Amino acid sequence: MPVAYVITEECVACGTCAEECPAEAIEEGEPYVINEEKCTECGSCFEVCPVEAIVEK
Repeated sequence: MPVAYVITEECVACGTCAEECPAEAIEEGEPYVINEEKCTECGSCFEVCPVEAIVEK
């Protein structure tokens, strides 16, 4: 099942989203990736991204 959020190419790989994710669903990459199996769609990552690289699908 697709998640509600996606990390775009605007990601600067700062790690803020991964640190805030309570489900540990964000994995390192270029850009970071949201693991669909772990994501609970809580929106924590969306709220904390300093460069607004996480958007709603």
